[in-house]
Amino acid sequence: MTSINEQPIPAARPVIGEDEIEAAVRVLRSGRVVQGPEVAAFEEGFSRLVDGRHCIAVNSGTSALQLLLLALGIGPGDEVIVPSFSFAASANAVRLTGADVVFADIEPNGFGLDPAAVEAAITPRTAAVMPVHLYGHPAAMDKLMPIADQHKIAVVEDACQAHAAALNGTPVGAFGAGGTFSFYPTKNMHALEGGMVTTADAALARTLRLLRNQGMEQRYANEIVGANMRMTDVSAAIGRVQLAKVEEWTEQRRANAEYFDAHITAPAVTTPPVAKGARHVYHQYTVRIRGDRDAAMARLTEAGVGNAVYYPTPIHRLKPYWEPDQKAGRTWELPETEKAAAEVVSLPVHPSLTRNDLERIVTAVNSLGENL
Repeated sequence: MTSINEQPIPAARPVIGEDEIEAAVRVLRSGRVVQGPEVAAFEEGFSRLVDGRHCIAVNSGTSALQLLLLALGIGPGDEVIVPSFSFAASANAVRLTGADVVFADIEPNGFGLDPAAVEAAITPRTAAVMPVHLYGHPAAMDKLMPIADQHKIAVVEDACQAHAAALNGTPVGAFGAGGTFSFYPTKNMHALEGGMVTTADAALARTLRLLRNQGMEQRYANEIVGANMRMTDVSAAIGRVQLAKVEEWTEQRRANAEYFDAHITAPAVTTPPVAKGARHVYHQYTVRIRGDRDAAMARLTEAGVGNAVYYPTPIHRLKPYWEPDQKAGRTWELPETEKAAAEVVSLPVHPSLTRNDLERIVTAVNSLGENL
């Protein structure tokens, strides 16, 4: 039970400090508030996180995914392979292009797409595969990229939870045809709201810039059908402030995770695996709990330790996907996805945690013991 003098430890804590407030006010006073110099500067700065790739700022991570798919020419008649163990936006972006979602299972000892499951899911209609760098851990890009190259399909990285993550020295967002990031307030860095598309292809980058701005590069000279998915300069200014801090915050998240790895000993709890060569940036510190998860979460909450399940229902079981697939007689066998959805719990790992917070979290988790 939480001590009367101790506040509950939140599962996440967005940072909105004086620097972010001052940046927003500065832009508001300038009168240049949409698609101006702050957006261009944010794109240039973010490029350093993705090996110098072109960066195209948009209004959300979901928009980033949708526009990247559209820019690649993906639409009706195409299939995109997506993990069901992810936030619904991963699949929603595919559906919004008119393409079909094909779900593949995750790895038995991780949370990313299983390369073998991806290869088994490829058909003549497969246009792309969307690995999700879930919780801040890079997907198995070293195995997925050769599969995609062999079958000549695009790789669309959903890196919305993985700013500054890397595999074997290559940052996420710099592997495939393009990568996408989110700047929602609970992410490792934010811009209040926003997203980013990254690509090494200059022509694709230009198409993305057209798509986000009604198909225009010059005003009223529409070249293609586009949408209004621009980022505001207020968001970009906040993003620039956060970008300057994200490396420090990332190292703090990694240090917090290292403390948990060393001190969580409850037999019913499995700490998150890290693949060889992976730089995990711990958007979430996600454990697996064997036994009564609801009871475990209730005990953690009673101890003042914030916790949450990401994600309790796999995407293929959500109504917009489950009902159409049932009508079409389509079923998905995703045992590792189902198992993960039933076991995962995310604990606080954000950089605002104090040493006392870390000790309280470990004590609460270890008190779960082995009988749940």
